[in-house]
Amino acid sequence: MPRQLGDLEDAVMTRVWQWNRPVTVREVLEDLQQERSIAYTTVMTVMDNLHQKGWVRREVDGRAYRYTAVSTRAAYSAALMNEAWSRSDNPAAALVAFFGMMSAEQREALQDAMRIVQPGLSGTSEPQSSEPAGAPAGAAGDEATGEAVEDPADAAGPEAGR
Repeated sequence: MPRQLGDLEDAVMTRVWQWNRPVTVREVLEDLQQERSIAYTTVMTVMDNLHQKGWVRREVDGRAYRYTAVSTRAAYSAALMNEAWSRSDNPAAALVAFFGMMSAEQREALQDAMRIVQPGLSGTSEPQSSEPAGAPAGAAGDEATGEAVEDPADAAGPEAGR
């Protein structure tokens, strides 16, 4: 069942990114109901969880919230991969298994990404830059938008008791 929750989080985030505007639980619910039977409280819980994780921010609008994406789909995907990898008791073996599942196109994309992160990778084993590759998931802000990841003032609100 945890995978289903992850699938629902992905479906909710996809809508938030696609619409690229503040959205309500009701709007997301109505769109999701075109594909599956789902309860309002389930969507509300998922959106609250995404807020608690720092993937969406929310603002009060009447008796509801409007949710907006804080980061990009790429950053979200990277954080999911990092979370899954960090749960392994043998990270090297997990990476080998993961790489073994990749298509040729995915392996090429990985090589391109490694060249960006470590420019010296193709010629030497030493990276040419001492700069970190990026902020860890849950960092204080989003580089692309400059937005804070989570506003502590949002801890409770109109939908909290529903």
